[in-house]
Amino acid sequence: MRHNRLPLAGLALLFMGFGSDPALAQGRSVSSAVDLARAAETLAPGEWVWAPQIAPAGPILIYVNLADQHATVYRNGVRIGVTTISSGRSGHETPTGVFSILQKDADHRSSKYNNAPMFYMERLTWDGIALHAGGLPGYPESHGCVHLPLEFARLLYGVTDHSVTVVVAGDAARHVGAVPAGVTAPFAADGHPVHASLMGASWRWTPEVSPDGPITIVLSKEDQTALVLRNGIEIGRSPIELADHDEQVHVLTLTHGADGEPHWIYAAVPGREAEAGAEPSPTVIGRLRAPQAFYDTVKASLRPGDTILVTPAPIGQGSTGQPLTVMDGFSDAAGG
Repeated sequence: MRHNRLPLAGLALLFMGFGSDPALAQGRSVSSAVDLARAAETLAPGEWVWAPQIAPAGPILIYVNLADQHATVYRNGVRIGVTTISSGRSGHETPTGVFSILQKDADHRSSKYNNAPMFYMERLTWDGIALHAGGLPGYPESHGCVHLPLEFARLLYGVTDHSVTVVVAGDAARHVGAVPAGVTAPFAADGHPVHASLMGASWRWTPEVSPDGPITIVLSKEDQTALVLRNGIEIGRSPIELADHDEQVHVLTLTHGADGEPHWIYAAVPGREAEAGAEPSPTVIGRLRAPQAFYDTVKASLRPGDTILVTPAPIGQGSTGQPLTVMDGFSDAAGG
């Protein structure tokens, strides 16, 4: 006889009532295709994208946009995940501001709400605001916490530590007031807005602002721009010509081949598993044009493990111009 087994977390959530209605479910158990991250509004409640191969190393930044009920995860300044959320309902609004993760507990129980499970809890304030797995009806319905899909919460929990910055912005009631989450982080790892442009220069290379660490190159077909990030900080930018009408996202990783020489190979991001391990053809490589000096400079800085993200989406930069308040709490209560 075959028995279907639920994880303990999933079983507990069924008893809480989250499993009785698809609208209140804990979300998909697998990642959606990485292309959906281009337009997060196409994600249904409970859907998410997780593609850590885009930037295998670097500082993490989590951006929670209350206005559109989405959270975006950046590593090395580049988006590696996006999910639908449920934030605080009326009377229990989730506070906005810049937070650090204060505490982590994979099997946390609420001290305020009848010992309710808060799996993969990552505390933002001592008065009960946290990221954790919870119900996802498609609108704000928590007691102030940010609810995430169960599997997404587990994956996020595995890549964060107490140094991670979490930016919460926007107005859930009016759907306004937040910087759109793009391919690249709208904030630096310290929560401050990112402002960068060539300002008339043909290209820019400033490695001294972040001398060491992993590199991620973003090639935007929409902007016809190359952006180079190291440790989440922009160190280079240049206009490019990318004659490619492919509307899909591709990720390449630099590795040593059997010949001992560096080679670019495709990474197995969700929706692109079939191309994993293949090398781009000379035809594909030949579609890219960039200033020769910029190309040579970037090439000399690359190391195995560095990545290239090729995206049809624009490079997201911008700011509301409004300062964010750094928040903290004082009591030791745990909310929901």
